[in-house]
Amino acid sequence: MKAALWLLIFATLAILGWTLRMTFVKLRERKRVEEARAAEFLAQMTGAAARKDPSAPAGAPAPAGPPPAAPASEIATQKLLFEAAHRAGDAGEPALAIQLYGRLLARYPASTFADPARAAAESLKKKLVKA
Repeated sequence: MKAALWLLIFATLAILGWTLRMTFVKLRERKRVEEARAAEFLAQMTGAAARKDPSAPAGAPAPAGPPPAAPASEIATQKLLFEAAHRAGDAGEPALAIQLYGRLLARYPASTFADPARAAAESLKKKLVKA
């Protein structure tokens, strides 16, 4: 009877250990994918070619081939930046939203999106200071 009890305890601990290990592996993988998505997004926003292999070293050259397609016009680029910043703010990422609004204002200071971008950036800065 004692042997069965010890076997049950050992099996329970083994299952618990395996579950914890798999949880941490999944969390690490999610973080890696999240960082790759963020890097790809920022590369698209700056017009740089994104590396296909996220595990490649930082100094590795970008893959050969045509650069990513640029938006059809300046207005499309401005709208893309504004919408991306707005979505980042709605998603609870005020720091990223402020950076994107700043990039929009730096590139296109006389844009039709400039005034709403300034107002949104100021409100997000106040929100960020409160938190």
